Amino acid sequence: MIDQIGEIAGKVWMFLKQNGESNLNQLKKGIKADPNLILQAIGWLAREDKILIEKKGRFVTYALKD
Repeated sequence: MIDQIGEIAGKVWMFLKQNGESNLNQLKKGIKADPNLILQAIGWLAREDKILIEKKGRFVTYALKD
């Protein structure tokens, strides 16, 4: 399971690099993986201090840190 989360974390990182700031719905459409794995991957990237997480209106957005 850890390997799957790490793989999806790489896909999330690449998606954000290519597409910029995105919300969860955009990530789900772009990555096409189990939504639970996407959320776990976001947590992985947050723990590694690789992404910014912000609340904008009704949505939470994710972006890579500079």
